Amino acid sequence: MGPSDLTNPRRVAVLAVHTSPLAQPGVGDAGGMNVYVLQSALHLARRGVEVEIFTRATASADPPVARVAPGVLVRNVVAGPFEGLDKYDLPTQLCSFAAGVLRAEAAHEPGYYDIVHSHYWLSGQVGWLARDRWSVPLVHTAHTLAAVKNAALADGDIPEPPLRTVGEQQVVDEADRLIANTDDEARQLVSLHNADPARIDIVHPGVDLDVFRPGDQRAARARLGLPIDGDVVAFVGRIQPLKGPEVLLRAAAKLPRAHIVVVGGPSGSGLATPDGLVRLARDMGISDRVTFLPPQSRDNLATVFQAADLVAVPSYSESFGLVAIEAQACGTPVAAAAVGGLPVAVRDGVTGTLVPGHDVDRWAQAIDELLERDDETMGRAAVEHASRFSWDHTVDALLASYRRAIGDFTARRSVRGLPSTRRAARRSSRRKAWA
Repeated sequence: MGPSDLTNPRRVAVLAVHTSPLAQPGVGDAGGMNVYVLQSALHLARRGVEVEIFTRATASADPPVARVAPGVLVRNVVAGPFEGLDKYDLPTQLCSFAAGVLRAEAAHEPGYYDIVHSHYWLSGQVGWLARDRWSVPLVHTAHTLAAVKNAALADGDIPEPPLRTVGEQQVVDEADRLIANTDDEARQLVSLHNADPARIDIVHPGVDLDVFRPGDQRAARARLGLPIDGDVVAFVGRIQPLKGPEVLLRAAAKLPRAHIVVVGGPSGSGLATPDGLVRLARDMGISDRVTFLPPQSRDNLATVFQAADLVAVPSYSESFGLVAIEAQACGTPVAAAAVGGLPVAVRDGVTGTLVPGHDVDRWAQAIDELLERDDETMGRAAVEHASRFSWDHTVDALLASYRRAIGDFTARRSVRGLPSTRRAARRSSRRKAWA
């Protein structure tokens, strides 16, 4: 058995406390993180790595264990009432959730999981405990940071509470490795949380290039009931101030030829006014030029991107911007706010445009200029750019991070003279095989 065998993970415990990877993106708190967790798990399984995803059950009908695909299990942990809890209530249920995670592992021999990968700070709190209990490394992906979100609040949005800021600092301090979506996020982890740069790995999210690809625009519009001719601009995401959909609607009032498609459901502070965008469109007199669609399946989402001339991503904060990559994979240019990871997701002037700030006139001008181009060069460049963000590339980087985490963790325990659960489990497995 060589050194690489001891750092290749066999089974990963993935923690996603506050939202299930099986939830429909665009509903409630489900979004890009859900896509990331599910797609990375599916692609890890295709490499022979088993993945078990722990999430909080939100309905009595949720089975304790759901087999999503060969090598991928979702464990729905009962922690608190199924309904009536939002993300900000969940810290009160972390003890219950952690107990469910630890009990699931206790049903197996020591060394059952080789590594823990937590997503979002709530999961990191549980992952920190599991890491200590199981003697395996913790890899953590923040996805968003409270300090970054609070520094770029949209009008009407609610600041993240101090509890989260403290919790995020604790997880950063405890994690064996941190995964950032972009270089910009890595710098934020260092500057805001004093993270050790040597423990940070950059892993770009991916896109399913089999689903998101160019298609017939007229056929896509007919399928969605959109105007066959004219300009169509799409917004896809959770309906909340953070995502900036009202910026697009206000800009649309200055673009009389543009038809707007808004895809998504209310989330976060947007739940307080679930019909706010509908009323805004009516007040501005553009209701006849705005189509509202509920959250869509992946196949239908690809159809939306194929139908649009342009996709707008006017977010106030975005750790990466998966929607921007999915749209470009369909050959659709993107107008995106120049925040967070969007400058990585969009090549300014090549696959779309990056808009500084959220001034409505500036957004209207940027959208108008992109629509006026009406050439195929940007669409072809968008497809080529998106092809660099496959989930296979993501999993390559994830596995490299896992190996580093396992190797460093094992080395530290050896120096301290502590037994390695992972090595002991493998020795036990070999003894059984020889018996």
